[in-house]
Amino acid sequence: MKMKIAVFSPRAMLDRVKKVVPVDKELDFMFFPYVNLKEMIHLVEKAYVCDIFFFTEQVSYLYVKSKVEKKEPPCIHLPLDEYMLLTTLCLLKKNNEQVWKRISIDVCNDKPVYKVFSELHLQDNDIYLLQTKESMLHHLQPIIDYHEKLWEEGKIDYVVTSFEEVKDTLKQKNIPVQKMHTPTLNMEMAMEEVKQVVKLQDYQANTTQVVIGYIQLKSKEAKVQSFDSNEQLKKIIHEFAQENHACVITNKHNHMMLFGTNALLAYIRQHYRDFPLLHVIERRSQLPVAIAFGIGLTANTAKENAKAALKACLDTQESKCFLVNENKVMIGPIGETKTFDTSKLYQALIHKARLNNDISYNFIQFITLRNNEPFSSNDFASHYQVTKRSAERTINKLLSGKVIKVAGEEKPYVRGRPRKLFNLNI
Repeated sequence: MKMKIAVFSPRAMLDRVKKVVPVDKELDFMFFPYVNLKEMIHLVEKAYVCDIFFFTEQVSYLYVKSKVEKKEPPCIHLPLDEYMLLTTLCLLKKNNEQVWKRISIDVCNDKPVYKVFSELHLQDNDIYLLQTKESMLHHLQPIIDYHEKLWEEGKIDYVVTSFEEVKDTLKQKNIPVQKMHTPTLNMEMAMEEVKQVVKLQDYQANTTQVVIGYIQLKSKEAKVQSFDSNEQLKKIIHEFAQENHACVITNKHNHMMLFGTNALLAYIRQHYRDFPLLHVIERRSQLPVAIAFGIGLTANTAKENAKAALKACLDTQESKCFLVNENKVMIGPIGETKTFDTSKLYQALIHKARLNNDISYNFIQFITLRNNEPFSSNDFASHYQVTKRSAERTINKLLSGKVIKVAGEEKPYVRGRPRKLFNLNI
């Protein structure tokens, strides 16, 4: 599945931006050009299907910062740095030798400006600096007034601004003005950062997990029995392991242990409702069976979780299968169908969450296949091969309609915020 990158750029910069976009079959760049900052609200909503947001201007990112933080996509933007300012000043000097010594500048961050001024010994020159606050981004008139007043008082010969709208307004007033220049090098460096974020997300999605399973027979008194004398059952387990790229060992107590990774985990997830191995062993042995799985990023963690799952299996005399995931969450019993009212769920999806027929039927199928176990937006996106943004949009509708509720959190495999888990609320 391709990673979708939303690129927000001023229309005047778009051609330059497209030249630095890498050609990569795994990346899908979607461009959202704008003329003024007010368009950003609509464009961010339009880009909900994208996995990463890339802003070619710091001001456009700050304008929608509070909005995109709620959506939680990784955001990369081009901040003002010393190289950007030096490039802009060099372009000014190239056009006019004296003009760059009597200028006013507006920036979101004044630290790079003071560093450059210090290096160039410009502290004593007539340079006026306005650090814009986030509140000014939505009302640019104070910025325009600041530059215009300095011009009318004869204190400056030129204006350098971070805003396209400010530049256009001052030009109409015949005030010499230039927008802060974004060097190609800065765009290339930011694009490298985008690629690194993509690699990190790909790593998170494809991190190999260790799966350890215990398979034990129980007598009617719930005591553990040995597989030692049952070669037929051993053969069944070995065949199961081979089909799911796992291996089998017998521990010192003659109990069977499975070792696998993502292939075995995928099989378990596909058989939440009906776990064939459980029923085959029970039928052949004529004894209750305990099958316990543990998941972890290391073998030790997976083993600890498998033991916790085994304890749950051995608490009853019946055949049971449980799984404890990497976040110590108990899932199961696996192989026992958890029923729910599909008709009632369908009505809630249509009338409360206001989903269309196709999405409603797909969601019912998703819940059925997962045996009504808690799920995350990642589970939803992975199952239907859609972007996480698209999955989250559907989940937000389900939450708003009170069709689902937050059931807890699961920690990501690597750094990042815990993922919310959801369950049916009907």
